[in-house]
Amino acid sequence: MQLSVMLWTLQGSFDQRLEAAAKAGISSVELVSEWDPWSDAEFDRVNALRRSLGLQSVGLGVDALLAQENWKKRPVTLVDPSHREGFLADLRKGFAAAKRLDCSRIILMSGDEMPGVPRAKQYASLVEGLKRGGELAAREEITLIIEPLNSLVDHPGYFLTSAVEGLQAVKEADNPYVKLLFDIYHEQVQEGNVIDTLRKNLPHIAVFHVADCPGRHDPGTGELNYPNIYRAIAKGGFEGHIAMEYLPLGEPVASLTQAVRDLRTAVA
Repeated sequence: MQLSVMLWTLQGSFDQRLEAAAKAGISSVELVSEWDPWSDAEFDRVNALRRSLGLQSVGLGVDALLAQENWKKRPVTLVDPSHREGFLADLRKGFAAAKRLDCSRIILMSGDEMPGVPRAKQYASLVEGLKRGGELAAREEITLIIEPLNSLVDHPGYFLTSAVEGLQAVKEADNPYVKLLFDIYHEQVQEGNVIDTLRKNLPHIAVFHVADCPGRHDPGTGELNYPNIYRAIAKGGFEGHIAMEYLPLGEPVASLTQAVRDLRTAVA
């Protein structure tokens, strides 16, 4: 298992957030739309900075970035067949950015459900989009990871709210370059049954996101038993990334350092 953090959860400039991740003992980061406006010179500068933040000779890497920037306001969703070309165009742009950053994965969002359209039709479009995207991803050797989000608290109207349904879509896409991003917080809010679901499906999961529930704060501050969850992931032989994506209640570096320490203690 490799440790990562979603940079949007940290404070300060982009550079300061990278430095905070390194100080906490994190070896990789995930980006949302930070990369979208960068020039070639800025890509080079960021690469030089992250490489300078090496930890025990392992450079601070980028394990995932979000391809469909501002997906709520642009025609790039997976559930609407008329958005397919917009989605694929965003994907190609994401591949180019990922290669500049030595990034191994691209995060996908289903988009919001379409009122008045049968759910089965939207699901079929989602699977077809994953198949089409997966064909491109295989050529680039970059893995696509689709993320379910909860609709009960944080993302009202979002289509793909269940890890179980997300895993079914991944299996139907039937491509080794299409996998699931299992956000433990979102799954707990929406459906629960986290450990049993992940145990049965680890080969199809590439990344886990970590936050406690309720409130999306530090692991150990809510109802989730994270030591047991970490041990279940480790016992299954998981070799992907576990990314912290929570809102720290205290000083961010200290909080992140403690979260990393707790995870390592649990699986030791």
